[in-house]
Amino acid sequence: MKSLLAVLFVFFCSFVFSQDLFFQQAGFESASVGYIVCDVETGEIVCERNSSQSLVPASITKLITTATALELLGGDFRFETKLEYDGEISSNGVLNGNLYIKGGGDPTLGSYRMGDPKFLDRWVEIIQSKGIKRITGSIVADASLYDTEGVSPKWIWEDIGNYYAAGVYALSAYDNTCRVTLSSGREGTTPEVLKIEPQIEGFRLENYLTVKNIRSDSAYFYGAPLDNVRYLYGAVPVNKERFIIKGDIPNPPLFVATEFAKKLVSKGIVVEKKSFAIFSTTEKIRKVLYTNYSRKLTEIVKEINHRSNNLYAEHLMKYLALRNNKKATLNAAIYVTEKHWRDKGIDTDGLFLFDGSGLSPKNAISPQFFAKLLCQMSKSKEYDNFYMSLPIAGKSGTVSSFLLGSSLAGGVHLKSGSFGQVQCYAGYLSKKYAFAVMVNNFYCSRRKVLREIEYFLEQAVL
Repeated sequence: MKSLLAVLFVFFCSFVFSQDLFFQQAGFESASVGYIVCDVETGEIVCERNSSQSLVPASITKLITTATALELLGGDFRFETKLEYDGEISSNGVLNGNLYIKGGGDPTLGSYRMGDPKFLDRWVEIIQSKGIKRITGSIVADASLYDTEGVSPKWIWEDIGNYYAAGVYALSAYDNTCRVTLSSGREGTTPEVLKIEPQIEGFRLENYLTVKNIRSDSAYFYGAPLDNVRYLYGAVPVNKERFIIKGDIPNPPLFVATEFAKKLVSKGIVVEKKSFAIFSTTEKIRKVLYTNYSRKLTEIVKEINHRSNNLYAEHLMKYLALRNNKKATLNAAIYVTEKHWRDKGIDTDGLFLFDGSGLSPKNAISPQFFAKLLCQMSKSKEYDNFYMSLPIAGKSGTVSSFLLGSSLAGGVHLKSGSFGQVQCYAGYLSKKYAFAVMVNNFYCSRRKVLREIEYFLEQAVL
């Protein structure tokens, strides 16, 4: 049966693309369309159109990030966050020095997705178990492993400050996300801010929201990384007693240090000096009290590809810089990523990469690059981990409704990517073929684009 499907698939592609029928309907006249299907084993191209053209990929960029991370770090890799101290601990429980939280780039620390939201309580118990009753110095957030450039300079202002575009730091926690609860009244009024969770010291909201007769919110947070002021613009629905919108935590390292100090004090441990964050290393010698480990990279990668988690992807990308550098920067991480695939024999001349999540509209990547990466990964020792990290069409993740009810539901492992006038998919069809379909600048409905892509894939099994 599988061999028959394969033959029919080749026949279909040859026929359809020789007739040039794909994406010829109204609404695609201004669109840039590129696609490719190739045999995973041989690399032979079954069908293609504009496959070498660099197009905006949106979130299928995460395929590059996760594949590179698995190749370079291995599926068993775990992020580490350490509790360290300088000075000495006296026999009567006084730490004469600072207590440091040494960030290791873990995106899952306290994460509601796959972290422990009560990790600070556990850390307090660890400090208590060491007999420490007083700290003469400060709780210091050491975020020196990464630079201070929390977001890609190629992200747009509309996104920066929102939870899905939160800053990336060596010490991050709670998904770097805060929740603002609003109450709205009649149309034309300004909604009231009821609560901000978590409470962030020095955090200030400037509320320019309006109430409109709409069903869902179109509210946006605006604000620069590490700056405690956030501006709210856009609209929320009328007559909502409680309505939650989400933004970023502006300075996650400082927030973690401050919260940890509060927890310690609440348990009777004295912290004499104010908490602060550092982004460069110090000369002081430290000793390790405790090491916190994340879950395995295989699980993190699955979260990234299944739920298109931007924060996790950006942390992973930035960490890759540490292969060649003592401090992680985005530019260094991109260099490491591109070099890895060049060394594997994949042409990167048309690869324009500016982040790890695909949020930047400046990213431009060809369908051919994705297909070659997917073929290369099929030969990797991490292939099973990579393949299983991809959501299944019609069943899971961000593609749970894609191809739903079709003959392909459950048989295609792929990643989706979309924003604005961009819709892309890339993945594996029955493990036999690698494919990428990328559509930019369409002016028909997104549903029409989805139907056209579904039609293309469905015909493969007729």
